Amino acid sequence: MSDFDTSETARILSEALPFLQLYDDQVIVVKFGGHAMVDEKLALQFARDMVMLKVCGLNPVVVHGGGPQINRMLDKLAVKPEFREGLRVTDDATMEIVEMVLSGSINKSIVASIQQAGGRAVGISGKDGNLLIAERYTKEKKDPATGAITRVDFGQVGEPSRVNTEIIHTIMKSDAIPVIAPVGIGWDGGTYNVNADTAAGAIASALSAKRLLMLTDVAGVLDKQKQLIRELRLADVQGLIDDGTITAGMIPKIESAADVVKSGVEGVIILDGRVPHSVLLELLTPHGVGTRVSRDGA
Repeated sequence: MSDFDTSETARILSEALPFLQLYDDQVIVVKFGGHAMVDEKLALQFARDMVMLKVCGLNPVVVHGGGPQINRMLDKLAVKPEFREGLRVTDDATMEIVEMVLSGSINKSIVASIQQAGGRAVGISGKDGNLLIAERYTKEKKDPATGAITRVDFGQVGEPSRVNTEIIHTIMKSDAIPVIAPVGIGWDGGTYNVNADTAAGAIASALSAKRLLMLTDVAGVLDKQKQLIRELRLADVQGLIDDGTITAGMIPKIESAADVVKSGVEGVIILDGRVPHSVLLELLTPHGVGTRVSRDGA
């Protein structure tokens, strides 16, 4: 390594100090999904980054998705998908596969990667310790001809009703990283498939996390000139939706992020998980790499 490389490395490490102090002993919830999960190199980098955060005194909590892997397994087992109002219906057969993939192969793969990187991780699902109590998700549909309103049922798709954080605190106190599959348990003992973004938001709120990082396959929120909006205040959200700046699939993500901030989480960051070490760049550098949603933009 040249003298230049050595001094540059020292400078970068030194500049990270105030951020390490800011996040010392704070809970950082990271929703792990998208391309970063299926790209082996990015997945290994993500595992190393989680270990680094833990070693540096932060408390990372990983909540992961797994849509593409679930779809592949459904295809492999010839389970025909059913959709209502654009959403997948989760029947008994589908739920069994969803739980097998999320709580099994994906969860344990992430745990293994973190441990391979030199850390300690414990994989759980929302069913363990009654971590994630869920209620059946339904959606109201209005008949345009009669005006009659009916409820559309999506089967075993759930929304978080209550989060019991004891098991997460126990894992963190044991110096391990919790890795959580978004499978919930109902008040009736049934199993529910919970959207990973929604689960991560509920868990971050319940833990009073300092930050919630949502890894996606987009850079963040872009303005009308396609430039990244780095800071987004709650007061600005509705205006950007109304004027068409925030559109399509980004709308529910931003609305969900705003709800999490309103619950007490200081900031929610939507960032591109395809960028190597995006979590470290967001947390430990002056400018970050995503869009941060917060109350005042500070």
